[in-house]
Amino acid sequence: PEDSVWTGRALPLGVSRCSSSLVESLKGSSSFLQIPHDMILQLSSSYLLADAQPLSLPELMEQNLQGEIQDSHPALEASIQGLLKESSERFKGWISTRGPLNTELSCKKVEDGHPLQLWKVSTEVAAPPQVVLKRILRERHFWDEDLLQGHVVETLDKNTEVYHYVTDSMAPHPRRDFVVLRSWRTDLTRGSCLLVSFSLEHQKLPLEAGVRATVLTSQYLMEPCGTGHSRVTHICQTDLRGRSPDWYNKVFGHLCAMELVRIRDSFPVFNLCGPETKI
Repeated sequence: PEDSVWTGRALPLGVSRCSSSLVESLKGSSSFLQIPHDMILQLSSSYLLADAQPLSLPELMEQNLQGEIQDSHPALEASIQGLLKESSERFKGWISTRGPLNTELSCKKVEDGHPLQLWKVSTEVAAPPQVVLKRILRERHFWDEDLLQGHVVETLDKNTEVYHYVTDSMAPHPRRDFVVLRSWRTDLTRGSCLLVSFSLEHQKLPLEAGVRATVLTSQYLMEPCGTGHSRVTHICQTDLRGRSPDWYNKVFGHLCAMELVRIRDSFPVFNLCGPETKI
């Protein structure tokens, strides 16, 4: 209409009162920034859902509940061997990109049926490999500021377990729920350690709130690097649900890098110039 706000004329009294009421209701209210529940359900069925369903291991879970523990699962062993092979080949075929200070960030497209590319980030940490492994495994609250809760669901053997954790997200995104099967090794050459994990469907852990993210691949390699230091490499491919392919290609790798930076910074100050010299 001609007498609208676009003409510069005063709004009708009824419209003005309605607008003022809406502004007042918005003040101090976060509900307008929250995603409705039905939209959250749509997010949980993201464009990757058909290709990125978590691995179902009901038989393995039943065997472990009965005490018939297996030493290793083939998928975990394949991930471990894949990481060791990458390391032995000096991570050939990765495309470098700019990352946070004192990190090396790169990516690689893999022919595994998923549209997500792999991201790899490396940095030096002022702690030996086994200490870094413990920090990642048992001390997530030291470096993950978004962690809401986390606990070991089942211990399958001395180096393998099912782990459940929930992380918060910036509005309007919902919190994200993870259930992963993870395994680690501390008997590698030169004192190196590794940790691999991927999402697992677990009948005892139905989703209660938010969306369940899918970790397709998560691999950490900790190698000794100088006295008391480690070179830590993290390879990750994760579907957080509700994000576009473009976001994964441009943003997700930098989030992985910042996560490793937080792990690094949870230890004493990282000093590229080495220890201070008294004069």
